[in-house]
Amino acid sequence: MAAMNASTPQPGWISYAIPAVVILVVLALRWRRLGRARPLKVERLWIVPALYLVIAALGFWRFPPVGLGWLWCLIALGAGAALGWQRGRLMRISVDPVTHEVSQSASPATMVFVLVLILIRSGVRNAEALGGPAFHVDVAMLTDVLIAFALGLLSAQRTEMWLRARRLIGQARAGVAPEV
Repeated sequence: MAAMNASTPQPGWISYAIPAVVILVVLALRWRRLGRARPLKVERLWIVPALYLVIAALGFWRFPPVGLGWLWCLIALGAGAALGWQRGRLMRISVDPVTHEVSQSASPATMVFVLVLILIRSGVRNAEALGGPAFHVDVAMLTDVLIAFALGLLSAQRTEMWLRARRLIGQARAGVAPEV
């Protein structure tokens, strides 16, 4: 009698192809709209970070991290803030000199930034699925870390965009040519 293989079955190529196709279609659709300017409501930039702060606070209050989990959450919050600030800087913001209407458009660098984050996440997940270095991370702690990272990312991105938009509006009202 042949010995049964008790190991986890290896994922087939189809399990990689389907998410890759979905990601490529989404990125292609986003790339088409990349250069189009969309109105930016500066006074509403606080809403998404505030909502996410409430969600994160409720999550941390209900299920607080334990031990070194707090340290990892603080590190993730800082890393998210640094990456969010950079992502906010990559957004193109312009102010109409006559109407002072603010618009935004994502730059190609923003799309590359998001793609790199997706590739890093996929690489780590695939390395673990293929029997690579196992990270043996507590799922609850990983969730807490990701919540903190997202909070830092969203908050810093919106803060950077708000500060820059306010500066550009002030320059437009003063009749000063915007800095490039």
